[in-house]
Amino acid sequence: MSAGRHVVVGGGLAAAKAVETLRDEGYDGGLTVVAREPHRPYERPPLSKDYLRGEAERESVFPLSADWYAEHDVELLTATEATAVDLAGRSVSLADGRNLPYEKLLLATGSDPRRIPLPGLDLDGVHELRTLDDSDALAAALRAAHDGGAGRRLAIVGDGWIGLEVAASARSLGLDVTVIGLGTHPLERVLGPEMGELYGQVHTDHGVHLHRRAQVTGISGSGGRATGVDIADGTHVDADLVLVAVGAVPNVTLARDAGLALDSATGGVVASATLQTTDPDVFVAGDIASVPTARYGRSVRVEHWATALNQGPHAARAMLGATAPYPELPYFFSDQYDVGMEYLGFVAGPDAYDEVVVSGSLPDRELVAFWVKDGRVEAGMAVNVWDRMEDVKALIHRDAVDRAELESFVG
Repeated sequence: MSAGRHVVVGGGLAAAKAVETLRDEGYDGGLTVVAREPHRPYERPPLSKDYLRGEAERESVFPLSADWYAEHDVELLTATEATAVDLAGRSVSLADGRNLPYEKLLLATGSDPRRIPLPGLDLDGVHELRTLDDSDALAAALRAAHDGGAGRRLAIVGDGWIGLEVAASARSLGLDVTVIGLGTHPLERVLGPEMGELYGQVHTDHGVHLHRRAQVTGISGSGGRATGVDIADGTHVDADLVLVAVGAVPNVTLARDAGLALDSATGGVVASATLQTTDPDVFVAGDIASVPTARYGRSVRVEHWATALNQGPHAARAMLGATAPYPELPYFFSDQYDVGMEYLGFVAGPDAYDEVVVSGSLPDRELVAFWVKDGRVEAGMAVNVWDRMEDVKALIHRDAVDRAELESFVG
């Protein structure tokens, strides 16, 4: 194994795009991908949407074909756990006892599901959704419920993106769905009450039962199988399947144990504008990267598809000596029922904006919403309005925007 080998640790989109870029940019040295799961790197958004519903083929979740790695002389180690990074010795230790020396290292270790200590989590019929195998297991359970005509009740603990996307998918399969959330409005932590309630109404209109301000105390069962969810106010939600979707936590264990600096504000790994960590030979991308942004004057960590898509290639170029700062604003999207959404920008909680200005029609669910602070647009969200993200980006980068201009954005 050559001393010039580059190593990428991760099994998601950031890892796939990084190794693809390294080869596209002319790097012809040794290149190894270490993936914890038994699959080559894949992307996750389909796992709660079209792939979960059986509308997308399995192959569609993989950015690179099975043959690509061998054809481009990339060593792909699947079902392989990276257990430690030796910064001084520039090597990665693997669970099977091997050590991989590296010249440059990219950590793209993603996130793990947030797990809460609930009684009943080990019952049959209780699911989480983070991996391809998780999606396969949940899809099989949903199909069995749909085809069998019995056991059609799904309870979802958590009212974030994953929970709501699965709720929409399950409703399209005819299941009875209940979503149990801590907030007054779904997605309140991300979108605030104004736009969070838009999604509350969307799901209510499609027959989802919403429990708001609800503290789950446990999952009940009988004969080793889940039968429902218990809420602190005494409510019991009957269920044949339970999905626990209460968020994710960045998998920074390797970075932390190696001694790389962590960002206490974001929970991620401290990165420079070029995605370099506090060690000059180690870079980060995706969910774990806490990256400074000139527009917001702070470091930002975003757990979304576009972050992996864009940061993987940017980190790869930085590994090869590029010095350009990462330029992208945070972006994400979601499709639920007939509501398609794109969001650009960053709002860190309710104190980060003064008001939400809406252009278009909330009742028709055809609008663009702008989060505004001191006359500046911090973020914009387009709902069933397409091809306007470049215009939203231009507004975010302006020092001041007139309210009337925002209100007339959707003609």
